[in-house]
Amino acid sequence: MGAAFGSVVTAFTKAFIDPLIKLATGGAAIGGKFMVNGVAFDWGTFLTTLINFLLTALVIYLFVVQPVNHLMERIKRTDKPAVAEPSNEEKLLAEIRDAIKTRA
Repeated sequence: MGAAFGSVVTAFTKAFIDPLIKLATGGAAIGGKFMVNGVAFDWGTFLTTLINFLLTALVIYLFVVQPVNHLMERIKRTDKPAVAEPSNEEKLLAEIRDAIKTRA
């Protein structure tokens, strides 16, 4: 499930996000490489992977974390402890108190 979701996010990034970035940058290609002492650093791949990660994290947060938190909050609200019924001794003491009040 996670791998399938990752491929969906990757396809979304390539189909929609990359063209939007190209439009914003005037049609320039996204990414590139730079060389340091003959070693190539592909920052474009890193940028694409970072965008994929951020989109995946956002979707998981919006569609998994928030609904579960909301559900747990609703469950906590409905799990109020039942009001304990007074014991027989407390009932008897309340009757005695009420009887004394009516005498006075």
